[in-house]
Amino acid sequence: MADHADVEEALVRLAADVLYPEGAQAPSVVGTVCRIYRGWPTGAALDADLQAGRVHVTVFPEARPQVVTTRHPDRHEPIATVVPGLSISVAGRQASVAGVAHEGQVAGLLVDAMAVVHRTARGDTPEMVAAVLATYLRTRLIVTVDGATLTVAGQGPMLGRVVADQPVRRETRRQRQVFRLSAWCPDPATRDRVAAAIDTRLSAVDFVELADGTSGRLLFRGSSVLDQGRRARLYRRDLLYSVDYATTVAETLPVMIFGDMKFGAPPRSFIG
Repeated sequence: MADHADVEEALVRLAADVLYPEGAQAPSVVGTVCRIYRGWPTGAALDADLQAGRVHVTVFPEARPQVVTTRHPDRHEPIATVVPGLSISVAGRQASVAGVAHEGQVAGLLVDAMAVVHRTARGDTPEMVAAVLATYLRTRLIVTVDGATLTVAGQGPMLGRVVADQPVRRETRRQRQVFRLSAWCPDPATRDRVAAAIDTRLSAVDFVELADGTSGRLLFRGSSVLDQGRRARLYRRDLLYSVDYATTVAETLPVMIFGDMKFGAPPRSFIG
């Protein structure tokens, strides 16, 4: 799931990419050290760095409350496609099981409108899967097993399939939060360069990529300049951006194995 902390991290990464386009080991685009982080700076550390000519860029959520913007249906969306490690090849009335029988797979045979399935568990092997399927089929049919290959007596059609559980993401809520990106600089010229570089980059970003694979809508909300006379070398500019992002729940769901099949007559049996 994405939290406002994930949004802050994403904004920190964007600012870092702007100021250090060649990586943190290379000089910054403004020629001075830039410290980019979440949160608010501590007074002593900020004063020392400003005196040394260094820059701080901070990302902090505004005090104003989040706005709930939930508007999408509560539905599951695939995160990635998991390919089964196990396979079943059928030739006539003979089925051979091969591959890796790791957990989270369902192996099945459809023989003469009779479906049998086995959900793999830790320690399963192709030979074990073949034996289990044969045991189920023997309640109605004559089956012989040789290692990971089983043969079913008869003349009717036979189909073998293996499916794997799939990871999905479900959006449970959506909210909008305003974040303050502040450039704390030792002189006005540096402040202008740092803030303008970040603002220009963010103005071209429509969506912020978040750690859970979702994205948040990024919109400019305003800017302000603050030069504090009590600190002789503090020149600051704040950029306000809102991010509309989702709260999600990751789940793993099973896949239907023979649900797309059509029969001339209702199946006689389902064992599994």
